[in-house]
Amino acid sequence: MTESNRDAGSTVLDDEERRFLGLKAELHERLVGGLNFSVLRTLDPDVLREELRQGAEEVCEKHGGLMSQADRERLVEELVYETVGLGPLEPLMADPAISDILINGPHTVYVERKGQLELSEVRFRDFDHLLSIVQRIVGRVGRRIDEASPMVDARLRDGSRVNAIMRPLALDGMMVSIRRFSVAPILVDDLLSRHSATPAMFDFICACVRARLNIVISGGTGSGKTTLLNALSGHISSKERIITIEDTAELRLQQPHVGRLETKPPNLEGRGEITSRELLRNSLRMRPDRIIIGECRGKEAFDMLQAMNSGHNGSMTTIHANDTRDAITRLEMLVGMAASELPMWFIHRQIASAIHVVVQTSRMPDGSRKIVQISEIVGFEGQVISMHDLFVFEQTGTSENGQTKGFFTATGIRPNCLDRLHAMGQRLSPTIFQRDDRQNGLDDTVGSEGYEP
Repeated sequence: MTESNRDAGSTVLDDEERRFLGLKAELHERLVGGLNFSVLRTLDPDVLREELRQGAEEVCEKHGGLMSQADRERLVEELVYETVGLGPLEPLMADPAISDILINGPHTVYVERKGQLELSEVRFRDFDHLLSIVQRIVGRVGRRIDEASPMVDARLRDGSRVNAIMRPLALDGMMVSIRRFSVAPILVDDLLSRHSATPAMFDFICACVRARLNIVISGGTGSGKTTLLNALSGHISSKERIITIEDTAELRLQQPHVGRLETKPPNLEGRGEITSRELLRNSLRMRPDRIIIGECRGKEAFDMLQAMNSGHNGSMTTIHANDTRDAITRLEMLVGMAASELPMWFIHRQIASAIHVVVQTSRMPDGSRKIVQISEIVGFEGQVISMHDLFVFEQTGTSENGQTKGFFTATGIRPNCLDRLHAMGQRLSPTIFQRDDRQNGLDDTVGSEGYEP
């Protein structure tokens, strides 16, 4: 593919790439045709890959034609990927710097590195090739995708989340997104090193977790909600029993006593669906100390509030919203959907008594993720839930190289929950809540306690 076509995101393959893909398909059929799969299933995976590599080299030697040594090595590698791996996706899945893989049809594959999207060199031969790889991915976890069931949400063994949608719903044949997660758990120290927030902000949030305050993490898609939730979970006592409920298991809690529950989609007849709401109700009978819902997006929001108000202090969830106020407004809507007969003042009371802190995450234009708002709910008055910001990130501009410029600061408001934190043994200096209006031009400038990157 020429550089101009690649830059434009063209879906047209050049003749050389088309010939290479055609040859690979032909040799792959020859390689598979000579395999005894009943024997292969008994081999160690490493031994199997080495045997396949030797077989691929023999096939290339006999039928590869006039190819350079580099092309032959690439062909052998890709034949092995096609036979026992994920085809063209295999090298992308092996790259730890890639956080997202986004496929728009067979010839357009984007990846995200360090928060920035870029067009990759990966191509599929055609729609059928892409479909076979996706079916291999979802088939390993007991899911399926075809024209009768054109959407699927699945989880890979390494924890990566896969969502795929195919024709007739996807006009380019198929769209696939793979959200990858770090093999090693991300800790608060890691987020600090990335300047996602200041030490004072994390001191406050972690103290809230240890003191068993109920927390909602809000933000947009890819803003780091689940990453933050995983990091905060490291401050839950190992003596507590935790139940997690997710549509697709992404949480990697670091405690020894964790019960993990995952929803179940309906079958082809539309039966057998198990929702988050049903799992949440059942989890209340499993003696949890804390309940963590991966994301509140439906009627389970009402049951989550009931759990928070019935002795399961320290529960946490995430929700999609533009800011902390919108998070509460959206929560009101979700609860109203589940219990339309309840008056709004009662819903406000339930939310105000159940949730203590809302944390807003955001993906900045330069790809970095930051905690841009930490708000405390302090009660309700009439038709309005009262809340105030404790910490904010104030963006001041953008540097010449596209980096976000701004600073973290406290708002100067002393949190109402500070006495409760102290009563639970979490003592914080009141000075960390004093506002600091100093601004300088660094990417992550001065916070309330003088923090600089």
